[in-house]
Amino acid sequence: MSQPPTTGGPAPNASGEPGATGATGGPGAPATGTPGAPAVPRPAGPPGTSPAAPFAAVVPGAPAVPPATAPPGGPASPAGPDEPAAPRQTAWREGLDQLRAAAVTEPGRLRIIGAALAALVLLFGAVTAWQVTDRQQAARAVHRQSQPLSAEAANIYRYLADANTTAAGGFLAGGKEPHSARERYERDIAEASRSLAKAAANTEGSARARAQISKLNERLPVYTGLIETARAANRQGLPLGGAYLRYANDTMTDDLLRAADELYRTESARLNEDYADAEAWPWVALAAGALALGALVWAQRRDYLRTNRVVNLGVLGATGASLAMLVWLVVGHSVARVHLTDSDEHGARSLRVLNAAQISALQARGAENLTLVARGAVVVPDGPDQGKDAYEVRYAAQMKQLTGGTGGGARPESLLARAEALADDTEGSAPVDRAARAAREWQDRHTKALAAGDKGEYDQALSLVIGRKGSTDESFSRVDEALSEARTHEQREFETAAKSARGAFTGLAVGAGVLAVLGALGAVLGIGRRLSEYR
Repeated sequence: MSQPPTTGGPAPNASGEPGATGATGGPGAPATGTPGAPAVPRPAGPPGTSPAAPFAAVVPGAPAVPPATAPPGGPASPAGPDEPAAPRQTAWREGLDQLRAAAVTEPGRLRIIGAALAALVLLFGAVTAWQVTDRQQAARAVHRQSQPLSAEAANIYRYLADANTTAAGGFLAGGKEPHSARERYERDIAEASRSLAKAAANTEGSARARAQISKLNERLPVYTGLIETARAANRQGLPLGGAYLRYANDTMTDDLLRAADELYRTESARLNEDYADAEAWPWVALAAGALALGALVWAQRRDYLRTNRVVNLGVLGATGASLAMLVWLVVGHSVARVHLTDSDEHGARSLRVLNAAQISALQARGAENLTLVARGAVVVPDGPDQGKDAYEVRYAAQMKQLTGGTGGGARPESLLARAEALADDTEGSAPVDRAARAAREWQDRHTKALAAGDKGEYDQALSLVIGRKGSTDESFSRVDEALSEARTHEQREFETAAKSARGAFTGLAVGAGVLAVLGALGAVLGIGRRLSEYR
């Protein structure tokens, strides 16, 4: 039978203990859902607990309920305001991680190998194009810039020396200077000025050369003014003309010819530098080619060991393109070096020796003329030749450089002997041989003129020096003409060899770029063919 409802005391809980709370009530609270029962507020839990925590967590003596935690693998709770955020990985680190992950699989390794092969072949092509272009530009500078400038500097020296020699020879003729001598002097001065202007327009990168050109431009008008003063005094029969001529000669020798010689040495050094740059082996390109070929051979061997396929057509094509590029580089550069060496040994060097020989002949001729003008008024102040005629000593020194000594022909250390040794054909050696014979004749006639002068027979000595027949002037003219013929031939030899050297580089830079692109494409296609087997 049913029990009447209890109206007093706390309701028993599920365990039968009085005073136990329900799911929502506190001690002594009426049961939830009882009609008319007032709501009892829930006390706040301890700090750090949720308001929804069971009330039993704060009942004295009741066990504490731990806070809820996220299950393993679940979402992490957001960091608090005082906690640092986890560092993000950089793109470089992520790329390395992806690369490591790809390297553990065969498709990933193949992709890495394909990219590396293509990069190596392209690097080989780029380095080859770069180094070949540098050497081609140096060969062009040899052909079109430095050697022509060196020749112009030699021309300046030669024209000035010839003008000085011609002026002294015309002075010996007395007040009635020959018209031919006057024309030759003026032509020499005009040609020297033209060569100076040409050299100044092409030496913008050399401060040293510009300084010498500036000095030549400043001193040349001084020299021509002294020559005109000497001529005016000579026409009037005044002895002062000889003094002005000697002063003009000193200006030419100490200022103009010295500056011209320095300019010539500067341009010759520049020519040597261009030769060295053009002939230098492209070691970086050769090393890059060897590395690319080694990598391609390794990739084919690896493919063979893993698949027993003898040939990978794509990688084989890349190997062929790289090998063709390497062979072209070696052969082309070797041919260019051969022609450059030939242009130097049988062109540029021969021209330098011939220029020096012609300049020595001109200076010897000028000193010979001044010997008769000064008539012993200028002597060597000190040294082993003290008291001797200064111009005769200068003549002997220049003839020693030209022929190696007085009489007996050209000695092995002489300029004429060196020029003949550098000539590689009869067309080049024959004029030098004629110049050597004329120089010996010149020395013999000079000895006779010197003896006549020592005896006081000035007119006979003058005839032996500036006469039309049997004179030293005739012998000098033969030497000068023969050396000019030899120079013209050697200049043609240089032009031919230098042009051939430039031609050996033609198309190599562009060809290297094309072969590199084809080789890289072949490597990518060859590796791509292997990758398609994994799809």
